[in-house]
Amino acid sequence: MSAPLQPARLFLTDVIRVGGTGLRTRPLRVFLSALGIAIGIAAMTAVVGISSSSRAELDRQLAALGTNLLTVAPGNDLFGESSSLPDEAIPMISRIGPVTAVAATAKLSGIRVYRSDQIPAAQTSSIAVAAAQLALPSTVGAELADGVWLNAATARYPAVVLGATAARRLGIAAVNDGVQVYLGRRWFTVVGILAPVPLAPELDATALLGWEAAKAYFDFDGAATTVYTRSKDAYVEDVRAVLAATANPQAPNEVKVSRPSDALAARQATDKTFTGLLLGLGAVALLVGGVGVANTMVISVLERRPEIGLRRALGATRGQILLQFLSESLLLSALGGIGGVVLGIGVTGLYAATRDWPAVVPAWATAGGIAATLVIGGIAGLYPAVRAARLSPTEALSTP
Repeated sequence: MSAPLQPARLFLTDVIRVGGTGLRTRPLRVFLSALGIAIGIAAMTAVVGISSSSRAELDRQLAALGTNLLTVAPGNDLFGESSSLPDEAIPMISRIGPVTAVAATAKLSGIRVYRSDQIPAAQTSSIAVAAAQLALPSTVGAELADGVWLNAATARYPAVVLGATAARRLGIAAVNDGVQVYLGRRWFTVVGILAPVPLAPELDATALLGWEAAKAYFDFDGAATTVYTRSKDAYVEDVRAVLAATANPQAPNEVKVSRPSDALAARQATDKTFTGLLLGLGAVALLVGGVGVANTMVISVLERRPEIGLRRALGATRGQILLQFLSESLLLSALGGIGGVVLGIGVTGLYAATRDWPAVVPAWATAGGIAATLVIGGIAGLYPAVRAARLSPTEALSTP
């Protein structure tokens, strides 16, 4: 007797080709089925993307409020006397890993600024005078209303930048050639006027001159009275915990460190709320898409029982029938998933552009959407495929 014929083996490429053929023979149904899947995945991607874009915009607004800005100032010693920060405080603070920016000011006691040398000394207009480091504007988020900020050259000479309130009290609305103020019994040229500084309002009523100029023209020993620091958002509390000991290791109790702003607490609470919201919305949208995949594949397999019977009669094994429908399910899910992700990204970008938000679509949303459709599509196609594979050829062919 001759050996029984062995069924042909199906390789991976064969499985994909057979599954693709099953989809190509019903293009309209495949398109509508994939469209249903794509709409579900697009909804999930768009919901997550729009929510993430909204959170990114909120984070940007909160960051502008100075959620990562901390200040260091000298406090009092055990006897209640005013202390001072060591000269090494600024470079030591800048060495803290999460600190991204450091700048200092030093109030010059007994130095006054006037519009003219003819004004009585008692009429100070409550304008303070302070030495400032060059990185101050970028650290505190200050902007110039007119003129320029101090640079490496002007910081060494009699040049001054006025805060918004100080300029108004001195009657200076703009920086013109030759505009000067009488500061510490010496004429200083006004090179810039600051806009109001929300994060450091004390600078508004201050006349700021260069660090080196303060040493050259006045009795300034270089000791800072306020150090402004910016830190990475996730490490603000950690930085605050070590600032005092870093600024003055010998007497950390004599250092005052500001607490993080209320905006930081609001930002952290918002992040937690948005994270829970995104997870919940994403799960619901994925569930809806999965139900669509399952419905499509169950109906597709049930309607094609005669085809299954014919393939079984021609020698196809149960395993090959199973692989055929699983491959169709996975290909259909992949088409819908990829199309849905692209559509969701487009919707997110369009909506973010209309609101002037940064367009943000998390990678986990796109990868998770496609992976979820493949997993759900495989599960949805597994049960009907197994059931169809168990049918005998005669029973399957007799199905109307």
